[in-house]
Amino acid sequence: MKIRIKFAKYGVMKFIGHLDMMRYFQKAVRRAGIDIRYSEGFSPHQIMSFAAPLGVGIESFGEYMDIEVLSMTSAEDMKQALDRVMVEGVRILSVNVMPDHVKNAMASVAAASYRIAMKNRAFPINELDEKLRAFYAQETIPYTKETKKGIAELDLKQGLYKIEADESGAVCMLVNASSSGNIKPTVIFEKFCEFTGVSIPQTAYQVTRLETYADMAEEGEAHKFVPLSEV
Repeated sequence: MKIRIKFAKYGVMKFIGHLDMMRYFQKAVRRAGIDIRYSEGFSPHQIMSFAAPLGVGIESFGEYMDIEVLSMTSAEDMKQALDRVMVEGVRILSVNVMPDHVKNAMASVAAASYRIAMKNRAFPINELDEKLRAFYAQETIPYTKETKKGIAELDLKQGLYKIEADESGAVCMLVNASSSGNIKPTVIFEKFCEFTGVSIPQTAYQVTRLETYADMAEEGEAHKFVPLSEV
């Protein structure tokens, strides 16, 4: 059976990198007594994959991983068993049995939503709502990126689906998170600060991933983003 697990990563655990999180969950699954399926061959390993690696220092309440199990009692029992072995800073939010035809979480990722908030004060930007609308209204948002093959000129507007201020005065955005067009929220925020003429160091704000989405739109239709837990 294919199982999709949604979890949160916050507090001190935001400083743990992706590879260490993979090793952490491999051990946690064994401690929880999950009857996980192992690969065949000379060096068997747990059948486990993660949706979208999270940058170090970013908190999240929309992380996903897929596993395959040979047997289980119920999704709720598995959720409770895993949650009992979690450390402070990691919390299991949901466990769902997925149909066999559903693509794995990593292949399904199309977008992600983020919240960026100042740690100790409000953003030093007057008329934040209006400036965010003006920033998004630009026809293009050019960005120069250094890659292994050289310099690449990108248009961030193509992968920025939404950006606005929430009720608390934080900046929220929905961006492309697919493997072919992944956009970092910090890059968008840096370009916005450049647009407004304000300099804000990364140490002054906290980035939180709110949710990770698949795109359920048919070919030729507008985007139809759905949380991975609802695919």
